[in-house]
Amino acid sequence: MKEFDTIAAIATAIGESGVSIIRVSGSNSLEIVNKIFRAKNGENILDIKPYSMRYGNLIDSNNGSIIDEVIISFMKGPKSFTAEDTVEVNCHGGIFVTSRILEEILKCGARIAEAGEFTKRAFLNGRIDLSEAEAVMDIITAKTEASMKAAVMQAEGRVSKEINILRDELLEIIAHIEATVDYPEDDLEEMTSEKTTAVLEVVLDKITKLILTADEGKILREGLKTAIVGKPNVGKSSLLNVLLEENRAIVTDVAGTTRDVIEEYINIDGIPINIMDTAGIRETEDIIEKIGVEKSKQKIEEADLIVFMLDSSSALDEKDLEIIEYIKNKKYIVLLNKIDLPRKIDEKSIKDINPEFIIEISAKNALGIVELKNKIKNLFFKGDIKLNDYIITNTRHKAALIKAKNSLIDSLTALKNTQAIDLASIDVRNAWYALGEVTGDTLEEDLIDKIFKNFCLGK
Repeated sequence: MKEFDTIAAIATAIGESGVSIIRVSGSNSLEIVNKIFRAKNGENILDIKPYSMRYGNLIDSNNGSIIDEVIISFMKGPKSFTAEDTVEVNCHGGIFVTSRILEEILKCGARIAEAGEFTKRAFLNGRIDLSEAEAVMDIITAKTEASMKAAVMQAEGRVSKEINILRDELLEIIAHIEATVDYPEDDLEEMTSEKTTAVLEVVLDKITKLILTADEGKILREGLKTAIVGKPNVGKSSLLNVLLEENRAIVTDVAGTTRDVIEEYINIDGIPINIMDTAGIRETEDIIEKIGVEKSKQKIEEADLIVFMLDSSSALDEKDLEIIEYIKNKKYIVLLNKIDLPRKIDEKSIKDINPEFIIEISAKNALGIVELKNKIKNLFFKGDIKLNDYIITNTRHKAALIKAKNSLIDSLTALKNTQAIDLASIDVRNAWYALGEVTGDTLEEDLIDKIFKNFCLGK
């Protein structure tokens, strides 16, 4: 276990609440808290048993006045979250009282924790690997039950276990190649080449399957970026409101009411959808609306899915055709809205759009919404979310797996063309190294620091 100074931070959200928790971690955590804690029964908390609590008062270190009634809990390292001695101060929730207690703890010798430093210490002390550490933040930010389950599986080490199995298989290949090179015999290298090729093909297939889970995993982790686009007054804001089941966007008959992009998260049977209601795309002299139109075009570029709305009670015009051309290389669903009104749209004019992706709806009357949700599930999850024992949800993990895959392809090419196992071993080592980036075994320190800086304070 590494030696660190003692750190402290507020572990709960800042605000008015029933309880707040200030976490203190490090070898001096008990001594620091003991300076300002007075137990009701008069006992010294230096004698506290691990995994027990004490009730008392937290006092001002200067004048001894009581700041708050608190409960102190103690977790003895290495059986704590950070694998260090950890004290948690449970006080009344409130911005001022929580900040005052943290201030006193810092006065007594602790320093304020950096973002993610508690979890970073758990990683550096070997209690969890980097993949499991990243899953902690994924659990906190999970938008749906499915995304939470995926994060929990990663936190339990299921991804790490699969990666470590693959690394062990590659390490065995590397050792076998080195033994063959060090102790050459007649035709032994050719035999080793055949065996190595067979094993590498199996490992390559497993890595490829892991990569295939990454697209669905990224959606579960970050949400499916979905942009609602179309001309002004086709019903984009009405659709957003019906999906959210609340009046989030202003709806009027005046074209150009929505001036900016409105973003919200919705849950479609476990799929987190980051849905964006964009300003109607049209030529305008209004400066504010013009900025909104440019933002709309930017969101189209960023989106995983485009929901393009047409007014079925109006004929298609040149602007509609321009938008169709603009989104044709993206994944999209076309909604023919206002089917409760007399139909004027000529379906021959949208003959270039696959009928499979056209849905007739009435956003005003919530008609066709179930079909829209099912279409989104079919497009990205083949109708249902299936969480296997592991799923790659992190873009960094996917990049490392792709590097490993490419290195294995290079090693197989070398074996096929030359049967030179010593050359192939270089690429096998690169693949082994790339897989280690997932768990943090081979990741450089500055990258590790960067990852944990994305965590919230107190975690």
